[in-house]
Amino acid sequence: MIDKCIAVVPAAGVGSRMAADRPKQYLTIAGKTILEHSVERLLSLPEIQHVVIVVSKTDPYFPTLPLANDPRITVVDGGAERVDSVFSGLAAINDDNAWVMVHDAARPCVRLDDLRQLMVAAQQSECGAILATPVRDTMKRAKVNEQDNVIDHTVDREQLWHALTPQMFRAGQLREALTTALAQDAVITDEASALEFCGYSPVLVKGRADNLKVTQPEDLALAEFYLQQLLKECS
Repeated sequence: MIDKCIAVVPAAGVGSRMAADRPKQYLTIAGKTILEHSVERLLSLPEIQHVVIVVSKTDPYFPTLPLANDPRITVVDGGAERVDSVFSGLAAINDDNAWVMVHDAARPCVRLDDLRQLMVAAQQSECGAILATPVRDTMKRAKVNEQDNVIDHTVDREQLWHALTPQMFRAGQLREALTTALAQDAVITDEASALEFCGYSPVLVKGRADNLKVTQPEDLALAEFYLQQLLKECS
């Protein structure tokens, strides 16, 4: 039997690369904000009964959403960096043994089948699991200290994966790993990187490539297309 889990959604970022009039998680596609789509995907899974959403202290947008009145939602203030917001989300979870699924606010197209596979793999592992996709394109590394982007060499793509979210760990284990990594000035690019720094090897769970993160303006049309397809399949 799969244990219940709590989702944490960091949503305090400003999304400057979108060059929009508001943070990207509040842009609208397929009739709702990206944040609403992302959270509703999580709450569609019966095992996820509660979501902690981490927003900016001065966020004027979240209080206007129906999510603000959903009893399954807890809202907490975020910090300057993603890791600070994840810490804030973890602080709202009292049980160190609880399973926590951290998901990007700007990934609205995650599939329930992928969420279920992630839950099974994480709970069979000693140190959690993440959704990821194998690298398919040829990878190039640029030369260091070059003003123009110049190829240094081609990187072997075998065993390379694109890290996605959600990423799922025990609350206490994740909190301890983040604390340790930050205390030693480690570079933390996602939750799994903190556990890696502490010597753990989370499981890679192959997810769908259409679980994209909306980052650039051109991502909006693609995300809307994927969402429309997903909603048709669910209807």
